[in-house]
Amino acid sequence: MTAPESAASPAHVIADEAEALAVAAELAEVFRAGAARRDAERALPRTELDRLSATGLLGITVPRAHGGADVPARVLAEVFRLLATGDASLAQIPQSHFVYMNVLRGQGTPAQQKFFFAEVLAGRRFGNAQSEKGTKHVQDIRTRLSPTPAGAYRLTGEKHYSTGALFADWIPVLARAAEDALHVAYIPRDAPGVTVVDDWDGMGQRTTASGTVRLDDVEVPADRVVPHHLTFEGPQLHGALAQLLHAAIDAGIASAALTEAAEFVRTKSRPWFESGYDTAAEDPLLIQRFGELSLAVRAADALLAAAARAVDTAAAELTDDTAAEASIAVAAAKVQAATAAVETSSALFEVAGTRAALDSLNLHRYWRDARTHTLHDPVRWKVQHIGRYVLTGTRPPRHGLL
Repeated sequence: MTAPESAASPAHVIADEAEALAVAAELAEVFRAGAARRDAERALPRTELDRLSATGLLGITVPRAHGGADVPARVLAEVFRLLATGDASLAQIPQSHFVYMNVLRGQGTPAQQKFFFAEVLAGRRFGNAQSEKGTKHVQDIRTRLSPTPAGAYRLTGEKHYSTGALFADWIPVLARAAEDALHVAYIPRDAPGVTVVDDWDGMGQRTTASGTVRLDDVEVPADRVVPHHLTFEGPQLHGALAQLLHAAIDAGIASAALTEAAEFVRTKSRPWFESGYDTAAEDPLLIQRFGELSLAVRAADALLAAAARAVDTAAAELTDDTAAEASIAVAAAKVQAATAAVETSSALFEVAGTRAALDSLNLHRYWRDARTHTLHDPVRWKVQHIGRYVLTGTRPPRHGLL
């Protein structure tokens, strides 16, 4: 296997959990400074992503046997939550990177793991090309991976919502092969026949560049294809990990919106004349509302931490029961985090007042990001699975979205 050319500098290798969290906190502060401007101008964060890669943060789940820090889910979730407090778009871009790293951990051959883990430690990024438009539902994947007489494959299809693909060195592509078995093909971003179109025009997460990937008879060597369908033949944490990171992003948005609202009320909001107080921060009605919002955010953070611990517990001893517990815990975290993100980012204007609605401040980016990101997977179905589990002990399905 040969690597694609990358403009990224050689990456630092993070040693342990403490360093990973410290780096994430530092990056969140850096990313926060330019988040409003990038969103307003739809300025793609190439420089920021190169900095993220250079820190080594994208390699923190590489197994220790391959030179990585191999951090647990509880650390990875907190890394994503921290990054999302700084810039939710930037936090979303590497989500698929870690998901498809996990696919390699589960189904990659030793040779594939050795090669791709070295790529990641060198600072190279994975994107994604999985979702499709116009199909019956999200699991209706029509991109085809067809064998060639020479023992390779040809890849043909069109993908949408391909977050990270525009900035990637490698694009993992979800495709159907013989007998409709699900595979992941890892292809270079600049491979012949690959076109990545920057046509994302979502109202939120404006700088994720979650556009279109076109695959026109792309040649794929056999050693870049992973049998993803095997992931779902036994207990698995593929969906739990992916959803955990989504929940972490929502929790980060909620926390950032609450922090922004409190700062605005303390420093800029005027008290309502009927309150009788000199500052808005003394208004007991606002104090009550901030208390309610803080409870929602704290609950999201607590459920996120509990879910991450459940994933780590299941990873240590993976069975049908531990996998189910992890999936249900993650579902609960996702529901609460999504609710808190939308509520808090909307309430920001309620508590801060009219001035907060000025377009020049771009405070509405929190709500736009929250409302857009929480559409990934409907929480109403997560509540259904939680309810069935509580009432009848029915384990959630293994479709990879729980």
